[in-house]
Amino acid sequence: MIAWLEPLKRLVATARGARRRASAAEIPDALWQPVLTGHRFLARLQPPQQERLRALAAAFLARKEFSGAGGLVVTDPMAVAVAAQACLPLLHITAGQSSAQALRWYEDFVGIVLYPGEVLARRQHLDEAGVLHEWQEELAGESMDGGPVMLAWADVARADETAAEGYNLVIHEFAHKIDARDGAIDGCPPLPPGWLGTRSPQAARAQWQARFEPLYAEFCEAVTAAERFGGLVDPPWLDAYAAASPAEFFAVASEAYFVSPGVFRREHAPLFELLATFYGFGPDWAEAAE
Repeated sequence: MIAWLEPLKRLVATARGARRRASAAEIPDALWQPVLTGHRFLARLQPPQQERLRALAAAFLARKEFSGAGGLVVTDPMAVAVAAQACLPLLHITAGQSSAQALRWYEDFVGIVLYPGEVLARRQHLDEAGVLHEWQEELAGESMDGGPVMLAWADVARADETAAEGYNLVIHEFAHKIDARDGAIDGCPPLPPGWLGTRSPQAARAQWQARFEPLYAEFCEAVTAAERFGGLVDPPWLDAYAAASPAEFFAVASEAYFVSPGVFRREHAPLFELLATFYGFGPDWAEAAE
């Protein structure tokens, strides 16, 4: 059990009004400041953004239940680090909303399970011929549809170190939760009303896909070419795992957008610009990271 969360949970449960909840849920400086200084992509945020993130992270912690597996004991600093990174994508898409309203993006689950490292997951697939295929897959994280989030702490703990590569496990898995919010995990998140001047959710979705799908196809071609010709063709900067599906392309791009925006913008400008229309931040965010 995370020591400081139990009284905080009780306060949130009995509070009336967003203002009272926010004050009750404040994360102590002794826990918050090391998270900022230990993650340069969070330290780059402007002070008002950091305070907003702090409030979102506190509301997140009050609503979620952490547990350790494989002998791992989850501590307060670990939980705060996860919460801060999980809430980073919500900063601008929930602007003007209370923390409670903002956390509706993540209301389909409660549990977060931390493992020391990667885990083996059993997989099954029944093919068209009726043959059942079974195998094991190594996972650093998984966001289960309507269920908990699993994270390998070894990867989470290296978030600052791997940011230059555009890698962030927490943001990746929570990007899947954002993508799934409209009921389909397909690389198209729920878009705000009037997105880019569109007049309906259907029109917004069609416009997103018209920009997103060619970028995904181009990326897949680049990955294939790099694999086929080895060192003769440079691989794209984004993790090749993004070619696995549109949903993974969105999640991999999302993590890069937040932790290494300068490089991401240089290497994948059209994709950066598309994500900026949804997540916010934009060019200033990328320039600050240079």
